[in-house]
Amino acid sequence: MFYLDLRATTLQREHVAHEHDHHQLILATRGATELSIEGRGERITGSRGCIIPCSRHHEYHGDGRNRTFVLDIPAATLPGLRDADRIERLFDRPRFFGVPQRLNRLAESLMLQLEACPALHSEIAALLLRALYLHLAAEPLAHGAGSAVEGDDGRLDLARLDAWIDRHLADEIRVERLAALCALSAGHFHARFRARTGLTPLAYVQRRRLEHARTLVHHSDLSLGHIAALVGFRDQGSFSRAYRRQFDVAPSRERHRD
Repeated sequence: MFYLDLRATTLQREHVAHEHDHHQLILATRGATELSIEGRGERITGSRGCIIPCSRHHEYHGDGRNRTFVLDIPAATLPGLRDADRIERLFDRPRFFGVPQRLNRLAESLMLQLEACPALHSEIAALLLRALYLHLAAEPLAHGAGSAVEGDDGRLDLARLDAWIDRHLADEIRVERLAALCALSAGHFHARFRARTGLTPLAYVQRRRLEHARTLVHHSDLSLGHIAALVGFRDQGSFSRAYRRQFDVAPSRERHRD
C-alpha cells in the first residue's frame, strides 16, 4: 500500500461489509452513500464525512452517482506524517463530521487535481488530511467559549488559535474576532500576542496565509488566482506581491522551478 493511498471513486449500490488494518477517511463531493460503523449509521454527502479507525467493522452502499474520496492510512505510517500526534488523534474513535462549504470546495478542487495528475496522489492526500485536521481541531472554537484558546497557565494556545485561523483563511480575519476567541479585549490580546510571537496578529495571519499558499503552489496545479482566493487575497496581483515579499520569489517563478 502507498504511504498515503488516496483515490477518487464512485461507490456503487452493492452492499459491502468488511473491516481492514488501516485507517480510512471518506469524503464525498457529490451524491450519497449510506454507511454504518459498528451499528451506527449516517449518510455520507458533500456536507457529511466520516473517519473509520482500523479494525472497525463497517458497512456501506452508495447511490451509484456519488463522487467520493477514499483515503487509506496504514497506522504504521502515521508517525512519519507532519502533525502526526494530532492527526493520530483523529482516528482514536469512529466519527461522522460536518463538512463546511469551504472544505467541500477544497475537496472538489483536489479531486480535479487527482484525476488530472494521479502521480500527485500522496501530496494531495497530505493536503486533504491536513485540511481535515485543521477543520476538526477548530470545531471547539466555533461552538465553545473564547477562553478555550488559552491554556491552563493563561498563555495563548497558539495551536488551537492556528487551527481557527487556517479554517478561515478565505475570509476576512479581524483582530477583534481573534481577541473574542480568547475572551480578551482587542488591545490586551494585541499586546499579549505580540509578546508571545514577535508579530502583530494581522502579520501573523498574513504569514499563515502565505505558508498555506506556498504548499498549494508546490503541490497542486491550481491557478494562482484560485490559490489567492483560497487563502484570502482579493486578487492575484496583491497575492503575488505579498508572496514575493515573504519568500523573495514570485509564486509563478517558484512553481516553474519545481
